[in-house]
Amino acid sequence: MDAIIEKQREKVFGEQPEIKLIGACKLNEGVLVHSSFEKKKYEVRFQKSNDEITFFIPASGSGSRMFAFLYDFLDDPNEENRGKTEKFLNAIQEFAFFELLPFDLKMKVRDYDINLEDFIAFLLKEHGLQLGGQPKGLLPFHRSRSFIFNAFQEHVLQGLRIKENKVKFHFTINPLFEDQIRTSLEHVIALTGRDVEVSTSLQNPKSDSYAFDTDGNVVTKEDGNQLRRPCGHGALLDNLNAISSDIVFIKNIDNIQQESKSNASIENFQYLGGFLQQLKSDLRDVYHSDQPIEELKKLNLSYQLFDKNYDFDRLNNETCKALVLRPIRVCGMVRNEGQPGGGPFWVEHEDGTVSKQIVEKAQIKMRGEQYRLMVQSQYFNPVLIALSNTTILGDKLDLNEFADHSKYFIVDKKFEGKPIKFIERPGLWNGSMANWLTVFVEVPSETFTPVKTILDLLNAPHREK
Repeated sequence: MDAIIEKQREKVFGEQPEIKLIGACKLNEGVLVHSSFEKKKYEVRFQKSNDEITFFIPASGSGSRMFAFLYDFLDDPNEENRGKTEKFLNAIQEFAFFELLPFDLKMKVRDYDINLEDFIAFLLKEHGLQLGGQPKGLLPFHRSRSFIFNAFQEHVLQGLRIKENKVKFHFTINPLFEDQIRTSLEHVIALTGRDVEVSTSLQNPKSDSYAFDTDGNVVTKEDGNQLRRPCGHGALLDNLNAISSDIVFIKNIDNIQQESKSNASIENFQYLGGFLQQLKSDLRDVYHSDQPIEELKKLNLSYQLFDKNYDFDRLNNETCKALVLRPIRVCGMVRNEGQPGGGPFWVEHEDGTVSKQIVEKAQIKMRGEQYRLMVQSQYFNPVLIALSNTTILGDKLDLNEFADHSKYFIVDKKFEGKPIKFIERPGLWNGSMANWLTVFVEVPSETFTPVKTILDLLNAPHREK
């Protein structure tokens, strides 16, 4: 235990691991774009296939951040949070959760006969709807005809439209809400009349990081136990490792559209799935070829798996075949319109090799040439991923062997008003997938409609009409 603490202390008070960007992945220079005809061909391939599909959806996050401006308004009203609060209240009947209010309270709201502070507290806190204390996935997101659905339920409904058979769902969840989540999912599955397999898992608490104060000491709580913090979604690599399906789709719990606005997402997941199937088939041909190196060279012209200066001639047949027996991912990328978060880049490693990576802004210094390269990115990562966590021959892989464990994050937070520091593992689609075979493809912005604040539900993709 002391050795683990000492190793984490050394990392926490060391330098943030650096990423050396060579340049952003651009159109046909790391990001592929297919015509509507080509995409339809891949969609049809996917629909006709007999592959088993699992949707892997991280869903342990709290919904409290969605209501941050309301908490701020209650604690310290100012012009900014007052404006957002007014927008929220003026549109209150547009939100799906309005249907959960008691009838007499609905009438008071419609007549503007409410105490503002009391009403907001009722929405957020334990004596009312407790919207601020639930996982984001349990919050009612959308109306659909006479029903209201939360994000867990809508991911199932959308997934069943993406693939009609042999489809499973796996959510990583907060254990405190496991019963509510399961009940919620059982209700919507009963409505579908389908035989749907849903499983859940928890982020392993043994992976939690130790939290240190500014003097380098492990923080101790009032009960005498050492303070530990979840070490980021990179810890979910172990959960993903346990999934067994031909294709796994990864998407975020808050990126879901109202049912009538979901066609673009459905079609593009089918496209990603069919394209991954084609890539796996082509890689199998390389593996079984008498001239695998030459075949991989040709294949790289179409898929851009490796950078244009990759030295294929240093490979022999054995190392070439080993190279294609890696986990594979096809990642949808949307055009960058100023969203916060990561994007696709060419990255140079310590051994001089270059590969495609999804890089977070937190991994780049906020000044200098590297930052200029970061802000020039044409694409943004919406987390729309189709992957194969087995070899092209169907053999199981240990995904930990293909992670770059050196690309961790140093995190600064506060605990009881005092600063703390801890490390997070390399992100699930960042360093944790650093050594995968990776293809980036362009997908339309309609596939990326995240709900970061409750006000996002007023946007067109989340409206019934």
